Amino acid sequence: MSLMGSLYVGTSGLQTSQNALNTTAHNMSNVDSPGYTRQMVMQGVRQYNTISISGSAVAKQQVGLGVDYAEAKTARDYFLDKSYRRESGRSAFYEVSAQTFEEIENLFQELEGEDFAATLNNLWSSVQDLANVPDQAANQSIFVQRCYEFITRADAVYQGLSDYQDNINATVKTDVERINEIGQQIRSLNENILRIESGKMEHANDLRDQRNLLLDELSAMVNITYYDDVFGNVNVKIEGNDFVKTDSVNEISLYTDPETGFHTPYWKSLATSYIDANGDKQVNIESATVFDLERTISSGINTDIGSLKSKLHARGDHRATYQDLQDPVAYDRDISQSVLMNVQAEFDQMINLVTTGINNILKEAAEAAGPYPDSDYLRDSSGNPMQIFNLMTEDGDWSVQNITINNELRQAPTLLGFRKEDGKADFDTAEKLKQLFDEKTHTLNPNVETKVNLSGYYNSMVSQVANSASVARENCINQELTVDQVYSAREQIVGVSSDEEMSNMVMFQNAYNASSRYINVISEMLEHILTTLGR
Repeated sequence: MSLMGSLYVGTSGLQTSQNALNTTAHNMSNVDSPGYTRQMVMQGVRQYNTISISGSAVAKQQVGLGVDYAEAKTARDYFLDKSYRRESGRSAFYEVSAQTFEEIENLFQELEGEDFAATLNNLWSSVQDLANVPDQAANQSIFVQRCYEFITRADAVYQGLSDYQDNINATVKTDVERINEIGQQIRSLNENILRIESGKMEHANDLRDQRNLLLDELSAMVNITYYDDVFGNVNVKIEGNDFVKTDSVNEISLYTDPETGFHTPYWKSLATSYIDANGDKQVNIESATVFDLERTISSGINTDIGSLKSKLHARGDHRATYQDLQDPVAYDRDISQSVLMNVQAEFDQMINLVTTGINNILKEAAEAAGPYPDSDYLRDSSGNPMQIFNLMTEDGDWSVQNITINNELRQAPTLLGFRKEDGKADFDTAEKLKQLFDEKTHTLNPNVETKVNLSGYYNSMVSQVANSASVARENCINQELTVDQVYSAREQIVGVSSDEEMSNMVMFQNAYNASSRYINVISEMLEHILTTLGR
């Protein structure tokens, strides 16, 4: 090789070492940057110059031109990325479930300084006292007062469950807006990456890191699948439907139920419209919903991925009442997988059984005493059977939020009397009230076979919630451990190690110095030759 040609070798070493130092410095400066992927220096050889070709020679006579800085390659593992995003979405799903159970437990255990269990126990105690001495005015007054406390606190608990439904509903809207925003950002990054890399001269590694970070965030919210096309665009699907495709985004829309105000995510491109009887345009989302909430939740078929889906399951699609427990098939389809709706329905059933049971016992006693006006025992001023609980709306059902106390009886509890026309205390009616709470004839829901009494109904329901909450928390903890393990494995590949980068920096600095010394030697040799020839 000529001395002049040797300068190319030294120059290539300087350029490559300088670029490698720049890459290493870039890694060091982003050691704590979220989503940053470590960049590795890939070196190659420059094109060889062919001096001669001889048929008798084993190989061509060639001279190398030095080293080439091929690219700064990002260190990523597709398999670990996919595993992390799947497990992260599953972790987010169970985290929402665990948080929902925790909120329900808080509602049941503490309400304005007194838990609901104490209110129910007070009512049960007042019934027992009434059964012992039914015609005592103090016992009657305490019984009516406990009934008032019972329905008031029951309404507050149910309202707390409903408020939490509304809170989840608000986050559903926020999540959908964020998902659409992520989709637009991914689309924009696709365009920028394509523009930068179309010249085949450089890689948009930092933009790819931003896109991967968005995919990480999106995977925690919904179940996604994705792939890179030949142009470097990432295409994303949500629940099997196209979301980001090259340079377009199929945004998710929200249908708001006019009665409940609950939001349902749907694909606008798949929805149909129609004109209702009033001439208004309506949207039919039956075949356009993003999530199929009737599918069984299972890790085996990946139906337990994404916080948004978990929120929709937890919230349900309406305010559940005791009537939702009447049809086992409808219960399994619509209620059983919704945490809040299941608890709402079971709690409302207890309130319905207590209030209608007490009213029916008093009504039967009034009718057994004889028709009005021959007998006015346990009848109000209008001659109707005495009712402790009334409906707020006559056309409504006996659901907790439609029940109120009889104000006339509350102001004058002694109207109950519990003394028959012959002057004797009505022990029979008081005993029936006691049996109402004591007989084990009720089940929490169609899938539970164990019979419970009303005095133990609430404790059984709370125990069921506690057991389910324990399972949800265990699933959440186990899933978090899985996510941490996959994340750690991924970080070993994509993460920046300051120690490793420092050693690389020393190595590339030494390579730079060696190339510099090599050029100096060639320069001195050229100077010596020119000086000698000049003489």
